[in-house]
Amino acid sequence: MTITLAEIEKRDCALEKHFATKLFVQSALTRSLVSFQANKTRPVYRWYKYKEAFSAALVEHLFEKYRVTRGVVLDPFAGSGTALFAASALGLDAEGIELLPIGQQIIATKKLLGAGLTAPDLETLRHWAAQPVWQNGARAIPLPELRITAGAYPDATRQAIEKFLGACEKENPRVQTVLRFALLCVLETISYTRKDGQYLRWDYRSARRQGKTPFDKGEIQNFQQAVADKLNEILADLQPHTTQASFLPTATTQGEITLHGGSCLNVMPALNAETFDAIMTSPPYCNRYDYTRTYALELALLGADEKRLSDLRQTMLSCTVENRAKDLLAINPRWAGAIDAADQQPLLQAILAYLDAQKAQGLLNNAGISRMVRGYFCEMACVIAECARVLKPNAPLLMVNDNVRYAGASISVDLILSSLAENLGFRVENILVLPNGKGNSSQQMGEHGRAELRKCIYVWRKS
Repeated sequence: MTITLAEIEKRDCALEKHFATKLFVQSALTRSLVSFQANKTRPVYRWYKYKEAFSAALVEHLFEKYRVTRGVVLDPFAGSGTALFAASALGLDAEGIELLPIGQQIIATKKLLGAGLTAPDLETLRHWAAQPVWQNGARAIPLPELRITAGAYPDATRQAIEKFLGACEKENPRVQTVLRFALLCVLETISYTRKDGQYLRWDYRSARRQGKTPFDKGEIQNFQQAVADKLNEILADLQPHTTQASFLPTATTQGEITLHGGSCLNVMPALNAETFDAIMTSPPYCNRYDYTRTYALELALLGADEKRLSDLRQTMLSCTVENRAKDLLAINPRWAGAIDAADQQPLLQAILAYLDAQKAQGLLNNAGISRMVRGYFCEMACVIAECARVLKPNAPLLMVNDNVRYAGASISVDLILSSLAENLGFRVENILVLPNGKGNSSQQMGEHGRAELRKCIYVWRKS
């Protein structure tokens, strides 16, 4: 049977009808709330612009709405740790799993600052913010570089970074951590690059070859000013403390934060069953974004070489066209039922058949799209199964995700994942829909017209 867009739409309508009583448009869920935007002016959370994050205010809103008031919270895709720190501030213990070293470093630094710095530490940081300490004869340390990051900075900026790294080594480990974190926070603003979802976009002033329309990122910040501004921002958020700095509540109300480094596909099977009172997360979307490319400047500074970069790309959830298929049963033989649930989901299988046919006819703009979509849902089925296993009975899972579109086929990620959840130990309580959907790429609209795509928060409960 040849699968057409009309057949996909028919199956999509059937699944939407199945969840009709669960889908609710929520005017309170603004794009600012369900993205990093609401963190931009919020102390601590604003330090590093982690564009894929949701806001701390969203965590607080959902925890209040769904009565997550005690116990232990898990985020299998912890990112920069928003869910972890927001939960901790509410008095809950929180565990996170994060693959990318940049996310791990952000979380580790925030934990360090939350535990407190000494008065001499703070004074040293103020000195670095006030004066270019690194210019005082410091030994330069060569800036680590990847092929994708070569030539990312103006020459003067690169030299300043190398002196900064050398000068950092003279400080104690706590101060070193904060200084290197401040540097991580400003890499994009002092470089020729801008994060653009699927890749790094390069400014026309770089030595990189430009496309038909050269890109102008605007101001490229001065290194000394950028670092000073970031250190001052961090110090301001740590006030009004004097001898001890802590942005978190007092120890009697603050929850403990634990981070597991690695992929949730590898870490979750080792977690104890029925341990967690809630899960709050946002997985990578099925949108071709390659985080190993967009965060390449940071990964290079943190010591990732070419092999490490490739390993990270293949280990992360299948969300980019370069992901190869994973042997999920080799990771965990217990996932046979989860994979089978994905293999039998009618809407998903129709979409995959359509994409495979488009690939065979040479109509996909990238031949890896069908493999990526198949991998994404099979892997997410395994993640969902693990979430059901580690949650306590009746505990909620709260997930932020976007729908996507390929070759004209609108993929209702919300409905497909909710359908899989029903077969893997959850009941669907709500699918909260943002009042304004998102658009499509110019290529999709040019070839197939515009179709508004839902952005949702799923609310499932462990059966």
